[in-house]
Amino acid sequence: MTTGTPATASPWFVRPPSDAYPARLLCFPFSGSGASAFSAWPAGIDGAEVCPVQFPGRENRLGHPHYGTYEDLADSLVEPLEPLLDRPYAIFAHCAGALPAYETVLRLAERGLRGPDRLFVSGQPAPHDAARDRMLTLTEPELRAELESFVRGRGIEPRPDMIDMGMYVLLRDHAAAGAYRRREPVRVDCPITVLHWRDDADVTPEDLEGWRRYADTVEFRVVDGGHYDFMDAPDELLRALASWR
Repeated sequence: MTTGTPATASPWFVRPPSDAYPARLLCFPFSGSGASAFSAWPAGIDGAEVCPVQFPGRENRLGHPHYGTYEDLADSLVEPLEPLLDRPYAIFAHCAGALPAYETVLRLAERGLRGPDRLFVSGQPAPHDAARDRMLTLTEPELRAELESFVRGRGIEPRPDMIDMGMYVLLRDHAAAGAYRRREPVRVDCPITVLHWRDDADVTPEDLEGWRRYADTVEFRVVDGGHYDFMDAPDELLRALASWR
């Protein structure tokens, strides 16, 4: 297998992109998480290489300064993404990760760079409805309890040091989510597929309706599972992600 050139090897990706696939799927993680959210995913989906994006300030980039705002994150992503835009690609983004993903698509268009063939957004209200996110109403102790519950849900006993480190990341990401404001939708040039998780107790289909204003073609799909089940790469999700090619 031929791997990416040094120009495409960067801290924004956990592994150098490969030339062995005819397409790519760029994956944006949710608040408080990193590229490891996609560690159970296959290397490729229907000929598209899975490329998890690693935001600064977490996991192997813990020593890098936090991105600050979603707008700054999107600005910072344009340069490292550019070498990967040499072939068809889509973007998948879960929960609050859909917001910087959307902002990144806008910035690519502003700079005349190749945009995605499709944007997949999962379990996240549209940018102008971002304040609907239940997590934004939680206090720090409530966020800590939420994090502990999430870790237990992944089959791991949450040690205090593990939760402390997770909170260090989550609180900064949470601040970025709380500061994000987009008053009016701006349409992207690609179709959008909006994924709703059938057992998601926090995000309803009605919460997702605002995405209809963000592209000429917007498709809604319901997949079985809860809010974080995307991490296990269920077959129904993989079939949905294969549909863009």
